[in-house]
Amino acid sequence: MTRYILRRIVLIVPVAILVTIINFALLRLAPGDPVVTFAGDVRDPQILNETRHQLGLDQPLPIQYLAWVQHTVQGDFGRSIRTHQQVREAIVERLPATLELTTTALVFSVTIGLAVGIVSALKRNSAFDLLATSVTIAGVSTPNFFLGLMLILLFSLVLRIFPPGGYAPAIDNPVENLRRMVLPALTLSAATLAVNMRQVRSSLLDVFGQDYIQTARAKGLSQQAIVVGHALKNALIPVVTVIGLQVGALIEGAVITEQIFSWPGVGKLVVDSLFGRDYPVVQAVVLLSALSYMLATLLVDILYGWLDPRISYTRAAR
Repeated sequence: MTRYILRRIVLIVPVAILVTIINFALLRLAPGDPVVTFAGDVRDPQILNETRHQLGLDQPLPIQYLAWVQHTVQGDFGRSIRTHQQVREAIVERLPATLELTTTALVFSVTIGLAVGIVSALKRNSAFDLLATSVTIAGVSTPNFFLGLMLILLFSLVLRIFPPGGYAPAIDNPVENLRRMVLPALTLSAATLAVNMRQVRSSLLDVFGQDYIQTARAKGLSQQAIVVGHALKNALIPVVTVIGLQVGALIEGAVITEQIFSWPGVGKLVVDSLFGRDYPVVQAVVLLSALSYMLATLLVDILYGWLDPRISYTRAAR
């Protein structure tokens, strides 16, 4: 297992390099000049050229890329073109809000999806199962930006239960923090919740047909003992895969969700930076998001070995 983990960590390096190349190239191919955006109403060519030289944007693209990679490896992501703030500091300031939102959405998605999926599998083709299936289809089919706007319209403007957006620190006001968390967390978790519900249901139904489950029933074990002690652990193997891949989906969805609800996280920082052509911020956030996604998939592979002892990475590494 140790050799496999080290091997996977080493493979992260070329993938990260490829991500930096694509990220760097696409930003430079996008229309717009960050210097002009930063200068605002200033149109003096001499001032623009001086600003471009100060930012290093007058150098050839390969030199710009190598300089950025060299500083990034040292943990220096540069300074924001818009605010002159260290990119690392800007991300650290926004990261707690994003982690709070994505963690809440993931916990909600996993717990509710697991509970509803188990009940749907136990009550197959019942009214509850049909309703859960309908919700699953609706959750997967509805874009999060549309769902977010509909939730604001219903719960903020019509029913006036939750605020339409904004953020309140949990330390200062926990109640207000929860009130402002509900709508963005529901929006962000809707699609993943639907997938988890469906995956748990189908996995359990497949496990229920196995011989060892029939043997457990023949021994007179209760339904709860069969589900918790025998079926659920094996059924969770494909579910863990889906949940691991959802980390990337949550990071991607947080970009739009935070913008809709004015949530001061990294996702909103990226959108503002894209409109401002703030290359250093976007490059750093995209790279860190890709690394977090790769680490999440590595964690999923490690969990495989715990869920199913039959899975051996020693032979695979050879």
